[in-house]
Amino acid sequence: MRQLKKMMERSAFGVCSYLGDKMGIASERVRVYFIYISFVTLGSPAILYLFIAFWLNIKAYLRKSRLPIWQ
Repeated sequence: MRQLKKMMERSAFGVCSYLGDKMGIASERVRVYFIYISFVTLGSPAILYLFIAFWLNIKAYLRKSRLPIWQ
């Protein structure tokens, strides 16, 4: 079960995990809030989710490609 959970978190861009870590709450709670807000607002948080996923991927790419000054 834990392997399935880790696979789903990786394939879902890790946005809820990232937000949960930053806010200091469990990622499961962030997912539940996201689902509830999506139902109430007819799915508009999906745009925010995709923007954050894009931002996290760009951030990881920049960190990986940046070389330290001393090299």
